[in-house]
Amino acid sequence: LWHQCPYAKNPNSNRAGTGGPDAGTPFQSADGKSFTRNNDGCIPDELTQRITNDVGTLSMANTGRPESGGSQFFINVSHNSFLDWFDKSTPSAHPVFGKVVEGIDLVKKISNVSTRNDNPVIPIKMISIRVE
Repeated sequence: LWHQCPYAKNPNSNRAGTGGPDAGTPFQSADGKSFTRNNDGCIPDELTQRITNDVGTLSMANTGRPESGGSQFFINVSHNSFLDWFDKSTPSAHPVFGKVVEGIDLVKKISNVSTRNDNPVIPIKMISIRVE
């Protein structure tokens, strides 16, 4: 199911990126299993292979607790092994579910733009991405 954050069109909104899917809505995993989002709109940690949060990997953004992810992800621009769900040095647990296979230089460039309040000073718009 496709869901767009209703606040995403205004990058200056303090709610941009906060409009995840509603609680109780259905979700289908990559292997075709159906789930229902919990009361917080979160989904189970379905991808729990021992893949480290290395440069270029896509990882589920969550509160750091199990099954607290919903609709946001991040791209690692450095090796963040302390975020691995199997690394017990911190309580953080962020399962890896993909990898940038082309354009990591652009990702790193974006990670170095000037920010204010953890947002780019000049908004960055993704025109297109391809998922394979």
